[in-house]
Amino acid sequence: MSLYDRLAAALARPAPDLTRAADLDPHEWPEARPAAVLVPVVERAHDPGILLTRRNAAMRTHAGQVSFPGGRIDPGEDAVAAALREAEEEIALPRADVRLVGAFDAYVTGTGYVVTPVLGLVPPDLPLVPNPAEVEQLFEVPMRVLLDPARQREEESAWRGRQRRYWRIHYRDYDIWGATAAMIVNLTRRLTP
Repeated sequence: MSLYDRLAAALARPAPDLTRAADLDPHEWPEARPAAVLVPVVERAHDPGILLTRRNAAMRTHAGQVSFPGGRIDPGEDAVAAALREAEEEIALPRADVRLVGAFDAYVTGTGYVVTPVLGLVPPDLPLVPNPAEVEQLFEVPMRVLLDPARQREEESAWRGRQRRYWRIHYRDYDIWGATAAMIVNLTRRLTP
């Protein structure tokens, strides 16, 4: 089964026990804001990877955090269009080079965004260039590492006066946590029958 077929089959089947920020009080964010991210899977023959970014340390929000390329859905856009536009703006990934697999489980962030992850395959070794205003670094992590449940830790801390649970994944010097890690956990659960 090809990587595309495997991923498409995973998105098509129901997945129990998905992480959805269930402890989020919907009254805290009565006007949820729609957003989308691209989960770019590098189609390497023997060891596919997932592209991630480290946000610019000078950004007003989420400075220095690891994330997928993405952002708000603009008026007139759907999640796919927004994810592709943001990836083009942030890392110069041409839309034509993304082979879409599909969207999967939306995730509600603690800051009031409903984020739809869009999975897409990209060729290896594209000449991608991070937009320095938004992205400090672009890096690739082997899929087998990110999707390994043994590397995914659920943690808890106080935020806005309440205990919140979140996911964290360490890879080399990278600390992947929060919504990005939760979307990776959801993808893991979809890929694991």
